[in-house]
Amino acid sequence: MSGQNSDQDTERPTQLGIYDRPAQPAVTGIEIAALALSAIWLVISVVFLVLPGSQDGGGFIVTLLAVFLPVAMIWVAATAMRASRIMREESERLQTAIDAIRHAYVTQQQRAASTYEPAVGRKLDEIAQSAKKTESAVATFSTARNEPVRTNAPQNTSDDQTTLALGTPAEAIAPPLTRDVFIRALNFPETQDDARGFDALRLALKDRKASKLVQASQDVLTLLSQEGIYMDDLRPDMARPEVWRQFAQGARGRAVAALGGIRDRSSLALTAARMKQDPIFRDAAHHFLRRFDHMIADFEPDASDADLTAMGETRTARAFMLLGRVAGTFD
Repeated sequence: MSGQNSDQDTERPTQLGIYDRPAQPAVTGIEIAALALSAIWLVISVVFLVLPGSQDGGGFIVTLLAVFLPVAMIWVAATAMRASRIMREESERLQTAIDAIRHAYVTQQQRAASTYEPAVGRKLDEIAQSAKKTESAVATFSTARNEPVRTNAPQNTSDDQTTLALGTPAEAIAPPLTRDVFIRALNFPETQDDARGFDALRLALKDRKASKLVQASQDVLTLLSQEGIYMDDLRPDMARPEVWRQFAQGARGRAVAALGGIRDRSSLALTAARMKQDPIFRDAAHHFLRRFDHMIADFEPDASDADLTAMGETRTARAFMLLGRVAGTFD
């Protein structure tokens, strides 16, 4: 272990070339100059103060001070200059080390962006698969519902067949959506095996008003997934039912700021950038926001607080919180 550690310690400075403390010379020009000045002063002191003759005690002390005090001052100045030079060199070495570390970090990030370890890649695939379960289920259902229905049943052409009045749309005789079914449709199916979710979504798509919001929500969820933004990953701060009621009754801005509960900075930044750069995304987002405004205005009068809370936890509501905050609805 010690041999391995020593090899690593030897290799690290070789790679970066900056982590070894530079060897300081034992004697530098500062010390040499201080020695020379000290010697000169001592010679002068001996010639002029010591040689002339004996001195009393007080004179001897004055002589000592006159001889050694300048020498001490010279060495204090020399020591200060040496410390200043060492600090300057250390500062330059530290700056070089920081630049090298920054360069190594950028290089590592670039490599990580282009190459993934197999284990990390598998983990990311699992996360992406679980996050995409709603969007893939919606896409599957959307493709299925656009295909024409084929049947081999014989056509009844008798005159006594029950027919609708001329011009009456099929949804006019469909039963109205219950709030529970509508809320479940706004959340979309959890998985491809979520039969109740698909039933709710199928009923919502048959409803004239609900289908417009569901399709608009499906469009923005698909576009957001292209940026790696999935509603299952967001954990917004949930607003109280009275705030939803204020919004449904026309309040905007700071009064309903609690609805903008999305705090994920990366999702907000990616959505804002896509909103500015992609006109198709921007149009789809504004269309969705308008549909959501109409829906909440119609939904709120007959909805209980529990209904509003459940609606606020759907994927459609989370998309509204994210896009509304980016669009400035809550500013």
